[in-house]
Amino acid sequence: MESGVPKAGRPLDRTNVAAVIPAYHEEAHVRGVAERACAQIDRVVVIDDGSGDATAARAREGGAEVIMHPENRGKGEAIKTGLRHWLAQAEIEFVLLFDADGQHLPEEISRFFAAAAASEASLFIGTRMHDVRHMPFVRRTVNRYVSRRISRLCGQQVPDTQCGYRMIHRTLVPHLLAGTSRFDYETEMLIIASRAGFRIASVPISTIYSDELSSIHPVRDTIRFFRLMRRYEKTA
Repeated sequence: MESGVPKAGRPLDRTNVAAVIPAYHEEAHVRGVAERACAQIDRVVVIDDGSGDATAARAREGGAEVIMHPENRGKGEAIKTGLRHWLAQAEIEFVLLFDADGQHLPEEISRFFAAAAASEASLFIGTRMHDVRHMPFVRRTVNRYVSRRISRLCGQQVPDTQCGYRMIHRTLVPHLLAGTSRFDYETEMLIIASRAGFRIASVPISTIYSDELSSIHPVRDTIRFFRLMRRYEKTA
């Protein structure tokens, strides 16, 4: 196991946990998400990944700090920009990741705090698989298949590998600053963490689906995913 593993029972509060919210064309949702996040923790940064709308302005209105990419670089690069930003702040122990479209509830940040207090894991990932009544059948089936396959690669059980709601300890962050640039980065993050000896724990969260439109390209990003899996399976 990686040295510098966080100890269970460590006190976390709104001052030593910061959030990264990657956003691309999310002017309709990001202000509300930012406001609700800022009600839970003191430090929230939105990474505007080259949006052509008012995403950055709405995020600032919600109380978040904003870092702008001049062009779209992909969700993976947006997350890494945010991780680098908070890694430079020595007082930040954990970094939260959640989406700008409202499908992750900032009010459930306390669930991650409670999980960290009870576990020595370095990466906490939300799971919606304890209650799949509101998850579309195809998404549920694909998620279970993908999660089983990724769990085998990781050598530890991760029931909802496709969930973007996560909390990462600062000792893991430097390991995550390479890797892919698009949506497959969230999968690669789990494999990198596992192969570096970090423990992953799951946190039950709510299943929320509203009017958000997925930015995932069904063909292109599926091809990226399977290429990523083949690359890591060859080195397993």
